[in-house]
Amino acid sequence: MGIEVRVEGLTKSFGRQTIWQDVSLTLPAGEVSVMLGPSGTGKTVFLKSLIGLLKPEHGRVLVDGVDMARSPERDIMEARKKFGLMFQDGALFGSMNLFDNIAFPLREHTRKKEAEIRRIVMERIELVGLVGAEGKLPGEISGGMRKRAGLARALVLDPEVILCDEPDSGLDPVRTAFISQLLIDLNTRIDATMLIVTHNLDIAATVPDNMGMLFRRELVAFGPREVLLTSREPVVAQFLTASKAGPIGMSEEKDAATLAAEAAAYTPPAEPKALVPQLEPSAGLGERAAVARRRERVRGLLHTLPERAQSAIRAAYGWERSAWAHHGGAS
Repeated sequence: MGIEVRVEGLTKSFGRQTIWQDVSLTLPAGEVSVMLGPSGTGKTVFLKSLIGLLKPEHGRVLVDGVDMARSPERDIMEARKKFGLMFQDGALFGSMNLFDNIAFPLREHTRKKEAEIRRIVMERIELVGLVGAEGKLPGEISGGMRKRAGLARALVLDPEVILCDEPDSGLDPVRTAFISQLLIDLNTRIDATMLIVTHNLDIAATVPDNMGMLFRRELVAFGPREVLLTSREPVVAQFLTASKAGPIGMSEEKDAATLAAEAAAYTPPAEPKALVPQLEPSAGLGERAAVARRRERVRGLLHTLPERAQSAIRAAYGWERSAWAHHGGAS
């Protein structure tokens, strides 16, 4: 099973520019989480901070007792082995075929013999549906195949946490749907903790157990998917409906006067849209282990969530309000 990743008060700046500040959240063990945000809000910087590639000015990231920001470098390097990272473009070596690209971490970080490396690599190649393409160079395959090869490489060291940086970038809607299903199936098979950075609304609506959003140097929210998908927060509603009305503009930020005027004029929808069901694993894989764990976790925090999110969760799980209150689940 994957492990919990706890982020506490994280702040990152480059020079005088603050990227985001005081970000706190917990990635629940074995669940799939998504981080949303307009372009330029520091989502990739956040991923790199989680694995200690970028050092924050304040705060910490706790992974199995190791602070990825402050612990000794040797401990950070060891903890980093628990992560698998899928880059936006796959980050494949152009002169290596797919097999050698995927085998690279095993050859670099382990002392496994070639026979064992071949077994592991071919297992991962089969897992992402690339059997038959292992001899091809990255330049000879499609963008979607490069994404899957990058994911296979992220899996060869059996990570407990998988970070995916915009797995949909450059893909058409059909291939994005395939990637979405692949991520759910992957979570079903290996039960790893997953964080997907994206601004794709289809992935946001159908893949995660939990959702967060970065905007204007802050974490707007993070929690069960139903919280954001039913949110009346102007920036969240604007983003999820791809509306021009709201705080997000073409420039990096709207000025304070424009924001104030739009906030005053903004009318949130009277009722949330019906939630799109979360993707199910492909036939034959069974239920994700994360589903039962999440149900119990959400049961414990239900009474702390906004009423609209509570209603959506009760509807999804078939929890009647009266029965729920009878069992002490609501305050």
